Amino acid sequence: MTRTVGAVRHRAAFKDVVRAMRQWHVSAVPVVDDEGLVVGVVSEADLLHKEALRDGDPDLPGAGHTSAAGPPYPPLRRLSDLSKAAAVEAGELMTVPAVTVHADTTLAQAARLMTRHRVKRLPVVDAHGRLCGVVSRSDLLKVFLRDDVDIAEEIRCEVLPRLTPDTDEPDRVDVRKGVVILRGRVRHAALVPLASRLARAVEGVVDVDCGLTGPGTRPDLDRRVGS
Repeated sequence: MTRTVGAVRHRAAFKDVVRAMRQWHVSAVPVVDDEGLVVGVVSEADLLHKEALRDGDPDLPGAGHTSAAGPPYPPLRRLSDLSKAAAVEAGELMTVPAVTVHADTTLAQAARLMTRHRVKRLPVVDAHGRLCGVVSRSDLLKVFLRDDVDIAEEIRCEVLPRLTPDTDEPDRVDVRKGVVILRGRVRHAALVPLASRLARAVEGVVDVDCGLTGPGTRPDLDRRVGS
């Protein structure tokens, strides 16, 4: 996460919110109360309702400003849209409740939240709900720059020892540009899909080519049968 993060107070004026976004080069800012607790988020979409109100007719369902330069502004169909269009402070503009994460939230969980709520940034809060950072889409993508050797070492030391039999036959773990290639045996054939899922959950993994087999099986025959 980024620890140096811009936020606005819930009483911040409309223009101050716009100015803050331009200053920090972001598309949304968290809103905090007097105690520093995150109470909402203001995004560019929240701010644009005012432009829709100015150029459209809020009394007509689906009305919006249309121009040759592009599509119309979003129609003001809901009461909440009209309320935000008339807002003059961050507390009136913000979307609530704020979608937040904690510092120990996994990257996969943060990515799912971003996808589910269609947001680009998530405020990071402490145990008391106070703002301590922000994680963005670009922060999540940085994990895919992780070195292949580091990924292979984690899988070799953390994933496979719990699944493979205690034999002299080595497990082969190769990682090429983030793609994990697994070869060897696991204690039970039913553990093969589990091994694949655990490997895929390792940070930085792009895909998994799982050629693990159960005890007493022939890998070449297994692959022919499964093809």
